[in-house]
Amino acid sequence: MVPRNLRPLLPYFKKYRAGFVLGALCVFLNNGTWVLFPKVIQRAIDGLSHGISYHQLMIYSLLLVGIALTKGVFQFLTRWILIGISREIEFDLRNDLFQHLESLSYPYYQRTRTGDIMARATNDLNAVRMLLGPAIMYSANTLVFTAGALAFMLHISHRLTLYAFLPLPVVSIVIQYFGRQIHERFE
Repeated sequence: MVPRNLRPLLPYFKKYRAGFVLGALCVFLNNGTWVLFPKVIQRAIDGLSHGISYHQLMIYSLLLVGIALTKGVFQFLTRWILIGISREIEFDLRNDLFQHLESLSYPYYQRTRTGDIMARATNDLNAVRMLLGPAIMYSANTLVFTAGALAFMLHISHRLTLYAFLPLPVVSIVIQYFGRQIHERFE
């Protein structure tokens, strides 16, 4: 369910639906590729302890370079697609806002300060763009990477994974507390 304050943006989401799907696919491929990195290193280190040949070591090195390059390509595509869509939506929002402002009556402009209108046309739309581009991208990236890392960690050791994730609820509460404090002082 979409939060009420984001519902006016639904037509814009629908307009750029294909781009968001492609961006989400790139997020999955980006993180899926990067999660392979520790697996290759593990196999290389295991091979070193069993007397790996120079040729095999070069293969592992090239695999790591290939994984890094592939991750770089998918990371670029993720940013290019999702941030590009957010700029397109910002452009559409500015045009819609301008059309709306043109339709308002003269008394509205007499009682509303020009600075307020300008602030909404610049700062507020920029904040919406940041929400639709970088915020969605980084949130999706974090969720997908955390899920992938958790799966690999559980595969290696259930107990060690539990110990690693044990402090996270406390950290989350502390971050939420300080986030509220900062927000209140900023206002």
